[in-house]
Amino acid sequence: MAESESHRSTAVEHPCHENTFEPTGGIVATNTFPPTFDKSNFAIILRRQRVRSGGEPKFTTSPSRFLNLTNDFEFAGWGTISKIALTPDEISHGNDALTSQRSQQVLGLFEASALAANDVLGGVFYTLPSVFAVSGVYSPVSLLVATSSLFLWRPVMEELGSALPISGAPYSYLLNVSTKFIALIGAALLLLDFAATAVTSAATAIAYLTGEIAIPFPAYVGVFLVFVIFTAISLTGLKESARVASSVLSFHLLTMIILFIASVIALISFGPSQLKENWATGYERSGSSASALRQVFNGVCIGMLGLTGFECAPAYAAKMKPGSYPSVLRNLHWSPLVLDMTMALFVLSLLPLSDGARGNVLSILAEKVAGRWLRIWIAIDAVIVLCAGILTAILSACELLCELSRDRILLRTFGTRLPLTGAPYISALSFVGFSIAIYISTGADLTIISEMFSVVWLAVMALYPVSLTLLRFSRPRLPRPARCSLAVAIGAIMVTAIVIAGNIAINPEIAWWFSLYFLILIIFFSVMNNKVTILRWIYWVYDQLTPLHKQKFTRGWGNGLIGLVKRLKRQGVCLLVKTDEINHLFNMIIYVRQNEETSHIRLIHFYGATIPSELEANAKILDEAFPEITIDLILVDGDFTPQNVAALAYRLRTPTSSMFMSCPGPKFNYPVVEFGTRIISM
Repeated sequence: MAESESHRSTAVEHPCHENTFEPTGGIVATNTFPPTFDKSNFAIILRRQRVRSGGEPKFTTSPSRFLNLTNDFEFAGWGTISKIALTPDEISHGNDALTSQRSQQVLGLFEASALAANDVLGGVFYTLPSVFAVSGVYSPVSLLVATSSLFLWRPVMEELGSALPISGAPYSYLLNVSTKFIALIGAALLLLDFAATAVTSAATAIAYLTGEIAIPFPAYVGVFLVFVIFTAISLTGLKESARVASSVLSFHLLTMIILFIASVIALISFGPSQLKENWATGYERSGSSASALRQVFNGVCIGMLGLTGFECAPAYAAKMKPGSYPSVLRNLHWSPLVLDMTMALFVLSLLPLSDGARGNVLSILAEKVAGRWLRIWIAIDAVIVLCAGILTAILSACELLCELSRDRILLRTFGTRLPLTGAPYISALSFVGFSIAIYISTGADLTIISEMFSVVWLAVMALYPVSLTLLRFSRPRLPRPARCSLAVAIGAIMVTAIVIAGNIAINPEIAWWFSLYFLILIIFFSVMNNKVTILRWIYWVYDQLTPLHKQKFTRGWGNGLIGLVKRLKRQGVCLLVKTDEINHLFNMIIYVRQNEETSHIRLIHFYGATIPSELEANAKILDEAFPEITIDLILVDGDFTPQNVAALAYRLRTPTSSMFMSCPGPKFNYPVVEFGTRIISM
């Protein structure tokens, strides 16, 4: 008994004794009683009560990479913890912002379809001769397979659109399900696709025109004039541009209906003799079943180019009226399937096989079935509808460039809009300039641009199933009404890879041109996204070149570089957090550090009755863990709603595009698109 009391006494007097280790690795307990409550919570209490001086920089003992110059700019100030309540004026502003966002959904079913359909349906003018050149009598089969492939993409794009109905797709999809660099790869492919669409449409329109009439100026001058005209139309605003597109589509549909009726009447009059002759000639040329299959495959590879424009619809999905997006995709799929197949059959049944590969084949068909007047009509329609493809490309590119501007990759000026129409004129003019540069650099060679276009378009189409696969893996909880099988997404990726390989096999030079322009865009976007890193390297070189420090005219360069770095990192980022789990907060901050150039992070928590118990303590820990970033904690009295997030963005003078959140669950009460934020974690 005495021995026991003595041991208990020792334990009480030394409550903080630690265990000691024997040489064998075993542990001998020197204290069999746990520490008191006060002692066990001492570290937490101390951290919570620690007061930092707001003006002092964070201290670090890490060695500097700069041997001669200061590295004080690497360290940010201490973060703060505050509670705020949104004022009625701020809440009113949040309501107005949400109302304004909803009011931008102005495009009805026909208008939304028309913007992309002019590009999709205009493809018949340059797809038919290209397919007939390689597939011959099997062209209708090739076009049927090519257009039917969209049965794989439609459910993929519907699920992506229901989960993330946002502009700038698939760049925006990749940004919300992966890293910023991967998203920039998608942005480069998209921009190159839009530029190739614009150039191909303009050059084909002028080529079609010169095939019918003699124009008093060179073809390249006509391409420039077309760009000027449709750039001016795009500056009238999205809604007005949609009306122009709708008018063009209506005229094109009327033209195709007239051509269809005239062809049916001619086919009844002439009979199937031309079809039999073409079939006999084509079958004799193919020689074997393997050769015939090769012709069909080559025709499929080239025929998919006739679907260009389909990828543009998701770029402005956020501007469509609710519920219309799936119907738009359906219209964009069935219209080329019916049109391309029908026109291919008419050409095969009414014209010699050699005429099928001529560039103005539909004009020749029109003259055959109705006379000179319909040929002229078809030529006019071809020029108009192909030029409308330029309008689609410009509008889609402007949506993408504005997204890149909001995400601070491009300069803010790219989002500058005209006061009257709201059109982003800097983005429009920059894109048109880039498209013209591609046209000039290829020597105004339409063949090179068209061949490169096919690979670019297929690469863009591959981004959709890739985005869906990443969405399923990285954001599985994200609510979405539409779902498709993962096997469909994998099938779309495989089809894309096969068709890209087929196009390159037809002409290996395509790969070189594609790689050249793609590499230029990737380098440009990487430079724009890593401005601070590049400046830090320049500062390091300046630090190493000691003689520069002593020269009068170079002595202040270091301070200038530091000032520029600080200005670029001044824009803060907000993390909308729900939990106090430090591993979750840590991963979100790591994402920001790896993908954003900022020295200021605000942890935002909207609370009702309670605040997570360790949120404040963990915010202080993270503030110490990242000396290069100031980490504030802001506790907002209110519910987590789109209106309150917009109100807080107004109060903090931070755009919602710089606010990040974790993935909401299936029971989340609000559409993700209404927050305008980025999803960065599961």
